[in-house]
Amino acid sequence: MKLTLQDVQEDREAFLQAGIGLPAYDAATVQQIGRETPVWAHFGIGNIFRIFIGSIVDRLITEGSLASGLTCVETFDPEVVDRIYRPHDNLMLRVILNNDGSVKRSVIAPFAEAIFGNSADPASWRRLREIFRAPSLQMASFTITEKGYALTGTDGGYTRLAQEDFRKGPEHCAHCMSVVTAMLYERYRAGRLPIALVSMDNCSHNGKRLQEAVWAVADAWLANGFVDEGFRDYVRDENTVAFPWTMIDKITPRPSESVAALLKKEGVEDIDPIVTAKKTFIAPFGNAEEAQYLVVEDHFPNGRPRLEDGGVYMTDRETVNKAERMKVNTCLNPIHTALCTYDCMLGYDLFADGMRDPELSRLAHRIGYTEGLPVVSDPKILSPRAFLDEVVNVRMPNPYLGDTSQRIATDISQMVGIRFGETIKSYVRRDGTAAGLTGIPLAIAGWLRYLMALDDDGKPFSLAPDPLIPELQQQMAGIVFGQPETADGKLLPLLSNANLFGIDLYQAGIGEKCETYFREEIAGPGAVRKTLKKELDAADRSDAEAGK
Repeated sequence: MKLTLQDVQEDREAFLQAGIGLPAYDAATVQQIGRETPVWAHFGIGNIFRIFIGSIVDRLITEGSLASGLTCVETFDPEVVDRIYRPHDNLMLRVILNNDGSVKRSVIAPFAEAIFGNSADPASWRRLREIFRAPSLQMASFTITEKGYALTGTDGGYTRLAQEDFRKGPEHCAHCMSVVTAMLYERYRAGRLPIALVSMDNCSHNGKRLQEAVWAVADAWLANGFVDEGFRDYVRDENTVAFPWTMIDKITPRPSESVAALLKKEGVEDIDPIVTAKKTFIAPFGNAEEAQYLVVEDHFPNGRPRLEDGGVYMTDRETVNKAERMKVNTCLNPIHTALCTYDCMLGYDLFADGMRDPELSRLAHRIGYTEGLPVVSDPKILSPRAFLDEVVNVRMPNPYLGDTSQRIATDISQMVGIRFGETIKSYVRRDGTAAGLTGIPLAIAGWLRYLMALDDDGKPFSLAPDPLIPELQQQMAGIVFGQPETADGKLLPLLSNANLFGIDLYQAGIGEKCETYFREEIAGPGAVRKTLKKELDAADRSDAEAGK
């Protein structure tokens, strides 16, 4: 069996006998309609998009709520298009890994076409412009990670790539935010056609972040004479270009070699994962947990698919904001971010194994229950405590998910401020200081200790990909493992950087605490675990004395 339209049709019984479900609709027809009458385009077509957003659209098509397949746009890695989508006729094999060890397998076909959206590829660029000039197009969504929206560096200045796009204009751009702004310019010139741009990334106020990036590009192009004032007004009018906020949640590891082996044993060919030249980990299949949540602000100027039929929560911005803060800042992502660095230092490969470590389990509970829940806003449509219970007791400990701490630590330096900054600011607003926190300062100290690329025994290990590492390590130059005094004064520029955390951590009352924990953790072999145990024990005693 091969994952192509022809093989799925001709070997239908073989797939079904192998326990692999098949689409209940005609995939070729769905693809054709999607190409002729595009309704939904998506930027960033990696693993979470394929298995999560793809599953939503697959369900909409199956239930008759949508006839058009998704337009898939990749602006970062052309190999994803050339080696995954096109050889498999845009099909995907979805694998759900449950906590009880059961596995669900099915082929889904909601993807109409895949395009490398970069002006350096003339044919694809023409096709993308055609799609965005289509009146039928209602929305463009995004899963490009936090760094995909970043036009500035940690110093607050525009990056080299952003400056090049500003200088070259909409006909010659490469950054995803420039590409989408160029496509908006196509819609503007086609008659000010309305559209919703929907960020589905795990970052606070994701719609606002997308909006600000698009506005920045449009303003730069206006200043440089590439567009007129009418275009700036068009992108700033939410009745024509809307930027709904969202909360998205589904733990999606990289494609697993063990899953590939299972599929090959069942007779599926050409299914191996690949690692592209740009270090994208992807495969013709995707593996993930069953649980998934998508909460979307219902603001779509050109109409929208019936997303609620696909299990999406459609609501208002305030509710989305509360749900997003609940997940990104309290109930899931902070625990991921806190533990993945300690996992790497303590020798855990799988995140689920780290969740069973006594100190790391205590750290997870402190960050989630003790420090997070008291300042979380209840979105009502989801219970924060029930959501956290599922995360801590079912989802993160899932031994079959195979999610690695290295995967979670990817780009961590761009996430650490987002994961903890809002909770820190909540305590400052409520109490005037965040000095009572222990778990979050331990998490920040652990991130800094992780950047030294030495495990708890002092042995080197490889850091996960993160473009900020060279800059951060340069700022930490001179700090020596086994010599805590060498850290004196070195961390001040990082911990006081409001561009990283949204607040000066010293003004928040925890900068010194982060420094203290870090110095303890570099004292010598075993110092990381010793520090965790010591500080968590002290926090537990303090809570007991306070009657918490």
